[in-house]
Amino acid sequence: MKKIVLAVAITAIAATATYAGGMAEPVMEAPVIVEQAASSSAGGLLLPLLLLVLVAAAVANN
Repeated sequence: MKKIVLAVAITAIAATATYAGGMAEPVMEAPVIVEQAASSSAGGLLLPLLLLVLVAAAVANN
């Protein structure tokens, strides 16, 4: 009798482990894309130079 109970218990444990997880579709996360900003050495100087030209034009016009 003990052997039958042991066989049923082992079968129940094996069947539970077999169905663990199910047949769900795997979830794939989208890859993270890191984009670096394009920078140039003239980018930081463009606005001050434009402002200087505008001030010089305003002074020359007076």
